[in-house]
Amino acid sequence: MATDARFPTQDDDMLDSLTIGRRIRQARTDRGMTLEALGAAVGRAASQISVLENGRRSPRLSELQAVARAIGVPLDDLLSPEAPTPRAALEIALERAQRSPLYTSLGLPPLPPRKSLSDDAITAVLGLHSELERLHRERAATPEEARRANTELRKEQRRHANHFPELEATAARLLQAVGHAGGPLSQRVASSLATHLGFSLHYVSDLPASTRSVTDLENGRLYLPVRQRAGADPRSALLQALAAVVLEAGEPTDYEDFLRQRVETNYLAGALMIPEASAVDFLTAAKAQRELSVEDLRDAFAVTYETAAHRFTNLATVHLDIPVHFLKVHASGAISKAYENDSAAFPTDALGAVEGQLVCRWWSARQVFAVEDRFSPYHQYTDKPGGTYWCTSSIQSSSRGDFSVSVGTPFATAKWFRGRDTTNRQTSRCPDPSCCRLPPEELTDRWSGASWPSARIEASLLAAPPVGTFTGVDHTDVYEFLERHAPRDSV
Repeated sequence: MATDARFPTQDDDMLDSLTIGRRIRQARTDRGMTLEALGAAVGRAASQISVLENGRRSPRLSELQAVARAIGVPLDDLLSPEAPTPRAALEIALERAQRSPLYTSLGLPPLPPRKSLSDDAITAVLGLHSELERLHRERAATPEEARRANTELRKEQRRHANHFPELEATAARLLQAVGHAGGPLSQRVASSLATHLGFSLHYVSDLPASTRSVTDLENGRLYLPVRQRAGADPRSALLQALAAVVLEAGEPTDYEDFLRQRVETNYLAGALMIPEASAVDFLTAAKAQRELSVEDLRDAFAVTYETAAHRFTNLATVHLDIPVHFLKVHASGAISKAYENDSAAFPTDALGAVEGQLVCRWWSARQVFAVEDRFSPYHQYTDKPGGTYWCTSSIQSSSRGDFSVSVGTPFATAKWFRGRDTTNRQTSRCPDPSCCRLPPEELTDRWSGASWPSARIEASLLAAPPVGTFTGVDHTDVYEFLERHAPRDSV
């Protein structure tokens, strides 16, 4: 299966909105229409039309059709990817640059593209911004390469609402082939799936430490660990390995390829454990009762909370029309995984990466660690600079420590969830440093210069990846393992 069909390379949504907005403005002014006149023609306030023309909001197709009729131009004219004029192309590039994480990190004031701002001035600013981006790329070490690739991959997921029909269809065909009619996927059915794909399962105690499983493609043998990691689902490693076979994943050529394979195999494994058709029926019924719950999805399909939360993000927007965000956060406050299509503003570095960034201490993902009851879900409303969000969070323990897993949605769609009546509420002003990044003034006055904390540095923080591989897999170890376990008649 070609990955391009699922993750097509295209410009950022923001650029599309900016270009469409400029084309609407150009067409309107060419016909001598005012904002007020166009707004009246399509039943919108002039301020809403202005927001649309400035590219601050992505228009719906029906809205664009109404605008095209009101202005008297073909819809295709508004949807053209080309800027209407060279000046508009410069303004679009300037706006896009100012919305980038790199520009935002500089703390510079906004630079509106007024008529008094010459083309040469805009070109100079864009040139400086381009040079800064180049320097960041050149100075980036291997971990930053991975973070950039992950950032781009997350943007692609957002464009698809984290739902990929090809992978859903593949999962449905596989489940039908082994006679799975719906509901929880048993270990027996998972094993039958391996047999259907031509593999025998072998549970061993000497699996290479750098691997989760090893697949012997020549002899049709799949090796899995006898002992599972704390909190791990024994089906996950099996299904992820089978998914890699089905998707014909080869040796990754770079970080982007490596991360894309991980996303696709994890997605397909999740779609096997929580089949789309059954899950959508379950969630639709729960929404009708205003009783949506990640816990119920977890229990109905006998999966881990994290798997249920991930799967909810795959289905909620496309099938339930609910925008969502997902966070997995270490007890230290650092983000491990994140996804959003509801404009929840995650903390980012200059390259736009969120992994490793500290979450505001007032968010549900941090507040849940202070709750003594770890068996019940924790719900919270958080007033953020971009709006109010409702979240449900749960603590998951693993061999790497405690993590919170959170699913959230804007206030307007919280009405569909159990736990919406919570009285837990916090206010976050992040990224304003005075919110939680800086200690209280009285403590700073008391202890600044009078203390010296010794930081804990992870052993791998400054380490380069192993020579010849960026995935960390020891191929010598793997090949010796395979030789050790290969059937005698094939050696």
